[in-house]
Amino acid sequence: MNILALGAHPDDIEYGCGGMLAKYAERGHAVYMFVASDGALGGDSEVRRHEQKDAARILGVREVFWGDYRDTEVPMSRELIARLESVIFVNSPEDTHQDHRNLAQSALSATRYVPNVLFFEVPSTVNFTPNCASDIADALETKLAALAAHESQVTKTNIEDLTILELARSCANFRGIQARVKYAEAFQSVRLLLNL
Repeated sequence: MNILALGAHPDDIEYGCGGMLAKYAERGHAVYMFVASDGALGGDSEVRRHEQKDAARILGVREVFWGDYRDTEVPMSRELIARLESVIFVNSPEDTHQDHRNLAQSALSATRYVPNVLFFEVPSTVNFTPNCASDIADALETKLAALAAHESQVTKTNIEDLTILELARSCANFRGIQARVKYAEAFQSVRLLLNL
């Protein structure tokens, strides 16, 4: 199976669904990433691109595709929609960051014929109401290693003395408690086709 995860910026995907991607890659599925911008307003763009490639390697991602949109200017446009014709994971449109909102809205249009579309959460997501989850206990350390590869961003949480690694572990534990497991990633399904 081919899996494509979309993120507005480097490290969004790892936080939101890095555990699931690691599990898919481990099972031999072809995992890809589309990162809409290089996050230049949050740090040096070349450093962030390098960190993204390192994180993707840790997760077992086959290739990272770059949208080359400017940070904070990811458009809601026909051109972006055309680039996203098949998708499975994308950040929630309920978010305080305009790039996250615009990418999610474009993905909704692009995936109108895709049977499995799931929203994930990131630290700036609001009003997230997941309706499915995946146990990532066996992939949590890989997810955290991929997030740690974004060295320039680890401490940029806007919460004093709290790293993105601590946030991700806490979120995985909270979503795990909701799912009745130790660690989980939670998703809000746009469409979810169960193959039995």
